[in-house]
Amino acid sequence: MNDAVPALPDEIVDAHHHLWDLGAVHYPWLMARGVVRFFGDPTPIQRNYLVSDLIADAADLPLASSVHVQVGAADDQAVAETAWLQSVADAPGSAGFPQAIVAFVDLAAADAAAQIDAHEAFKNLRGVRQIVGRADAEDAQTGSGALLEDARWCGHLKELASRGLSFDLQLTPPQAARAATVLAKFDDTRIAICHCGSPWDQSSEGLAHWRRGMAALAERPNTYCKLSGFGMFDPTWTKGSIEPIVHSVIELFGPERCMFGSNFPVDKLYRGYVEIWETFAQLTTGFSHAERWALFSGTAREFYRLD
Repeated sequence: MNDAVPALPDEIVDAHHHLWDLGAVHYPWLMARGVVRFFGDPTPIQRNYLVSDLIADAADLPLASSVHVQVGAADDQAVAETAWLQSVADAPGSAGFPQAIVAFVDLAAADAAAQIDAHEAFKNLRGVRQIVGRADAEDAQTGSGALLEDARWCGHLKELASRGLSFDLQLTPPQAARAATVLAKFDDTRIAICHCGSPWDQSSEGLAHWRRGMAALAERPNTYCKLSGFGMFDPTWTKGSIEPIVHSVIELFGPERCMFGSNFPVDKLYRGYVEIWETFAQLTTGFSHAERWALFSGTAREFYRLD
């Protein structure tokens, strides 16, 4: 494939990024100095990341809208995070960013409905994320994988549909087949798989296992996928190394159920914002105009109701 960067579509919607103000909301992981996370050493990003930083990182890219995804605020600060984000979006000079907010709710909690009620006071709310899987070591400590078997969690996941809200599902390949079975019970709840389903093991066997799980998830027509977060699983990724992952996901889900995201500023640890989007442009050189529009903008607009 030619490494020249083809023209990007006229509009980009960043389907997955984060913002934070350490003075407005408490994020325990951003305050824990010297603690290496599953995605690496967060020290360089343990500082404010605001709309102005996102816009600066986007430089001359045609960034039109964005989706902020909850980013590990303390549990009792989840609604405060949404309130802060809405104030940011409403502030003069923000250009409306972020146009969509995906908030944290503990769907396994008895008061989950009340938590959702509190978030729904803010007009940019579009969905909920509660992480099911990050990486084996951290998941073993948190027990997050058990959520898939939790009856209360499943009940509240179903309730999201009646509220017009979606669910961002972050999980790992060993959880994918089980998740597909669970999701089969909730055809009305729209699901966005985060970060290509976290392809940790990129050996030929690992990718084959990952693809089988993604194929099971893709069978659910209400399930979409975000192509994002590559640095968390391979800090030295190249266009060539992520090409089979990107193309496999698009083949399985179709462009109309796939959307590109930056995962900034977490992936800023490994790549520049413009470089990430130029790589996406290179990987879609042979796609039709309609397919590229869906991947770069249209799918995210439809899924997160940005029009």
